[in-house]
Amino acid sequence: MFAYAVGRAGREHADDVVAETFLVAWRRLADVPANPLPWLLGVARNVVHERYRDQVRQSALAAEMRAWVREAEEDVAEHVTDRAAVLLALAALGDADREILTLTAWHGLAARDAARVVGCSTATFFVRLHRARKRLQDALGVDRQTSSARLAKEYTR
Repeated sequence: MFAYAVGRAGREHADDVVAETFLVAWRRLADVPANPLPWLLGVARNVVHERYRDQVRQSALAAEMRAWVREAEEDVAEHVTDRAAVLLALAALGDADREILTLTAWHGLAARDAARVVGCSTATFFVRLHRARKRLQDALGVDRQTSSARLAKEYTR
């Protein structure tokens, strides 16, 4: 399994691919055939493909965020620097944090509706939103005493 993972995903990702493959096998133990190697290799192949798709999606999203930053830098409006800083900080966040922040701030969804989009309860969404805002503040280098409302206003420009 490890040799296959190294050959398909590289040494730096092989451990993760093998671990994920065996996690799938454990969850689907009833589906594992008597001769498990071909089945496990198929699962590992799917894991590698999924990781590649995720990487491509992340790269496309990062490119889009960089394009927004370039637009902000070319903009001659009075708050260009603030906008560029917020966009850079937003681009530095993980996919889940970006999604939560943009669902509420840019798309204007209520917490209940945004929670439905990401597939969690409203209470869980509020916790995730709080943590995402905190990470955005850290990425911006903003004092923790700064209110979330000010941040929301900043990155909706």
